[in-house]
Amino acid sequence: MHRLTLSAALPLILIACTSSEEAVANGDAANEVAAISPVDRPPFETASIATFDEPWAMTFLPDGRALVTEKKGVLKLVTFGADGKPAMVDVTGTPDVAYGGQGGLGDVVLSPDFTNDGYVYLSFAEKGEGDTSGAAVARAKMVMAADGNASLTDMQVIWRQEPKVSGKGHYGHRIAFGPDGMMYISSGERQKFDPAQDLDQNLGKIIRLTPTGGIPSDNPMYDQGRIKAQIWSYGHRNPLGLAFDSAGNLWNSEMGPKGGDELNLVKRNANYGYPKVSNGVHYDGRDIPDHSPEDGFVPPKVFWTPVISPSSLMIYTGDMFPAWKNSAFIGALSGQALVRVKLDGENAAMADNFTMEGRIREVEQGPDGAIWVLEDGARGSKGRLLKLTPTK
Repeated sequence: MHRLTLSAALPLILIACTSSEEAVANGDAANEVAAISPVDRPPFETASIATFDEPWAMTFLPDGRALVTEKKGVLKLVTFGADGKPAMVDVTGTPDVAYGGQGGLGDVVLSPDFTNDGYVYLSFAEKGEGDTSGAAVARAKMVMAADGNASLTDMQVIWRQEPKVSGKGHYGHRIAFGPDGMMYISSGERQKFDPAQDLDQNLGKIIRLTPTGGIPSDNPMYDQGRIKAQIWSYGHRNPLGLAFDSAGNLWNSEMGPKGGDELNLVKRNANYGYPKVSNGVHYDGRDIPDHSPEDGFVPPKVFWTPVISPSSLMIYTGDMFPAWKNSAFIGALSGQALVRVKLDGENAAMADNFTMEGRIREVEQGPDGAIWVLEDGARGSKGRLLKLTPTK
C-alpha cells in the first residue's frame, strides 16, 4: 500500500504534483493537478526568446551560440543578436531518426575538449528491423562556415541500446561527461519492465564509456562480457535527467510508473530496484513494493507521488542566482513547473516548485549564469525558449 506520508526510515520526500508523461504521449487527458505549495511568483523574470518545433535539448557553444535539437531530426544553431533577437540555421549532417511517440532526436552535448577537437555528441531513437527501435549515441565533428552555416561530418554511432524492441517510449538517452573524462548515458527500459534488472541487456541502466565509445577498465563488470561491461548502475525506469554536481557526484532524475518519480544519487554498481520496487504502482493498478531498508536496493533521495514527469536535470553552478548555487533544477512535463531541489553533499531536499505556463522539456545554464528552459511543444504547438534572470 502506498501512502502519502514521509518515511523516517528512508531519505525520501513525497511531494504531491501531477500526472505522468505517458498519458500525454498516448493522447490521454492528463490527471488532476495536485501541486503542493507551488511558487506562483518566482524570483525571476521570464523572457521568451524563440520558438521551436518539439524541442528536446540544448547546449551552449564556447562563443555563446546555442545548439537546440528538435525531435523530428533537426539540429538548430542559434545566434543571439545584440538586440536579443535570435538567428537560426539548420545544422546539416544530422542522423536519421525514428520519430514518433517519445522517439526522435534527443540530447546534444559538447565534447569536454570541444574547443580543440570540435566533437558534438547526439542521442537519438534509431530504427531497427521491423517495428523495432532503440536509443543510440553518435559523435561528429562540427564544422562552422564563414557564412554562419554549420555541418556535422565524420559521424559515428558509438553506442546503441541492445536489443532494439517494439514501442516508442522510455528511450532515456541523456548524456553527461564526468570529471573523470568518461561519458555517461542514461538508458530507459523501453516500457518493458524486466530489462532494467537483466544484466545481459543495456536497457534500464546508466552506461559508462570512454568518449570514443570504449569500455573503461574500471567499470564494475568490465570482465563479464560486452554488455555487462558497459553498465555503471541498473534498475532504472525512464531516466531523462543526468548531471554531475561540483563535487563530482552523479545524479539522475527519472519517471516512475503511476507515482514514484525519482531523483537518485547514482553510485557505481548500484541497483535502484525497478521494477521490483518503486514508490509508485503499475498503471493497471497492480502494486509494486515500496522501497524499504531491507530490500537491498538503493532508494531515491527525493521522490514525487503523484508525479511531476521529470524531463531533464541541471545542477546550477552560476553566480546570477547565488542563493541557488549547487541546487538541482528539474523540468516538469505534466507538472508544468521548474522544480528546485537543494543538494547538500550526498543528501537532497525539495526546495521550490515554480509554476510555469507549459510543459518543461529542458533546463540549461547559460554562460552568464542565466537559467534557460525549453517548453515541450507537444501536440503540434511550438515550444518556447525562455531565459530566466533575477527579478529587478
